[in-house]
Amino acid sequence: METAQSQEQAAPGAFTAFARFVLCGGGVGAASSFAVMALASWIPWFLANALISVGSTLLATELHARFTFGACACATWHQHAQSAGSAAAAYAVTCAAMVVLQQLVAAPGAVLEQVVYLFASALAGVARFAVLRLVVFARNRQATAAVRTARPAHGTVARTAAPAGPAELCRAA
Repeated sequence: METAQSQEQAAPGAFTAFARFVLCGGGVGAASSFAVMALASWIPWFLANALISVGSTLLATELHARFTFGACACATWHQHAQSAGSAAAAYAVTCAAMVVLQQLVAAPGAVLEQVVYLFASALAGVARFAVLRLVVFARNRQATAAVRTARPAHGTVARTAAPAGPAELCRAA
């Protein structure tokens, strides 16, 4: 049986959640790059990249649901779809940044390309964190808060009369 304190720990603050987001996302990203290289030795690179991208997005979404945002449950298919959409948007941002670089600089060097790519990735990552925290996994925090307020703390139940009118209901909420 979970206590109110353990439920509160399940929903980390913004800084803690962001640190976990970077840790989980970075860890999955690093592992994915090695997995693509390994799988590409058996199948075409574009297919290996597509398969690993799908798998890593599913894994990262589960990690974010359970660890980063404290949902303490498996991510739903709807959350997986939303997470994949945010990942696709982040991919589009990094691609757009590279296209803009190619349009602005005739022959950019490898260092400039890396700087632009990493900057675009960082901006897209911060935006993706915000989308996941405020949209994709926000319902879980609301549901956890509702469960926390609905469950009595130590097995005691206090019964009170229900408010009679709309004014009392608004004050009670």
